[in-house]
Amino acid sequence: MIQGVVRIRKLVLAATVAAWVGASVLPLVASAATSPAKVAKTQKIQKSATAKAPVKRPSASAKTAARKVTAAKTTTKKAVLAKKSSTRVKVQMASGKKPTARQSVAQTQARKNAKVAVVRVVAPARLSMGEQLGLRTSNDRLDLNSSVALVIDQETNEVLFSKNDAAVLPIASLTKLMTGLVIADANLDMNEPLTITQDDVDTHKGSSSRLAVGSTLSRGEMMHLALMSSENRAANALGRTYPGGLSEFVRLMNSKARQLGMTDTRYVEPTGLSSLNQSSARDLATLVSVAHDRPILRSLSTSPGHEVELGRRTLHYNNSNRLIKNPEWEIGLQKTGYISEAGRCLVMQAKVAGRQLIMVFLDSTGKLSRLQDAERVRRWVEVQTEMAHPVVRPQG
Repeated sequence: MIQGVVRIRKLVLAATVAAWVGASVLPLVASAATSPAKVAKTQKIQKSATAKAPVKRPSASAKTAARKVTAAKTTTKKAVLAKKSSTRVKVQMASGKKPTARQSVAQTQARKNAKVAVVRVVAPARLSMGEQLGLRTSNDRLDLNSSVALVIDQETNEVLFSKNDAAVLPIASLTKLMTGLVIADANLDMNEPLTITQDDVDTHKGSSSRLAVGSTLSRGEMMHLALMSSENRAANALGRTYPGGLSEFVRLMNSKARQLGMTDTRYVEPTGLSSLNQSSARDLATLVSVAHDRPILRSLSTSPGHEVELGRRTLHYNNSNRLIKNPEWEIGLQKTGYISEAGRCLVMQAKVAGRQLIMVFLDSTGKLSRLQDAERVRRWVEVQTEMAHPVVRPQG
């Protein structure tokens, strides 16, 4: 019995020792399994497996879509920059300031960059009032380009040629002839300095001007540029600085027209940029005849060119009527005009074939068409005069 008990104790002790040994050996085995060499080997195997695994690359369609998105973002950014640059330069030009060379280059580049983003829509050409009234379909024996024409002998008042001469149309810068007449008859100081202000800047038609805000010239120089080169800011400054202001000046323009019997004529401002300044060929012939009696208007309107000093700058202006420099013409007074509602206009007093003539051309198409009409009339008058008074050659 005692031997059985001893045997049982030995078995229990052996089991206890085995359990203790197992608990100690297992961590050692785990530690051996995660030794540095084993870890390195495991990582090497993982890398090899990763390298052998196929890489998923973007498809061609995905690449194209990505490129389009990037291009669209770039194009939009360029368009925004172009608009900002253009707006900045336009604001400078409206105030009369020229953009710097750097700004001009930047604006040109911005325009090029924006071309891909801007879709240009060609707007239909604006019809002149004469075209709207159907005057351009009128035929005449000289086949003129102008919708309205009138040629009068200034000394006898004989009408040599007429075409729609009673039509009342916008007269554009022919308005400046009345502006000059009112100034000339007011006997104002022509040496008085006048300064261009923001009030003289055209904000409706977007017309250009080389006279920046702040430019100061004498009244005489302002009138010279207005009559010779059709300078709009100069013309407006003449009316704005008139005693009583612009409204008084416009009132005097209309009063002068009534005094001269110009019943078809109406003025709302002194430049002609407004299409509400209207007249007929008959009235304009009367205005030309009266204006021709003023030496200052004859001299300034027929000047081929003029230079003005503005600080460190010298601006050279040319006559808007190129016939002035043509030796075949002897012009005593002239004025050109253009806005889209009026078409190309021209009035002149000229000596042709020994006769003092007044010519009026309104609503002509094309830049040179009014001058071509004047040339055609001149040749026609010369032929008519020669036929009426043939040259008798001596016999023998």
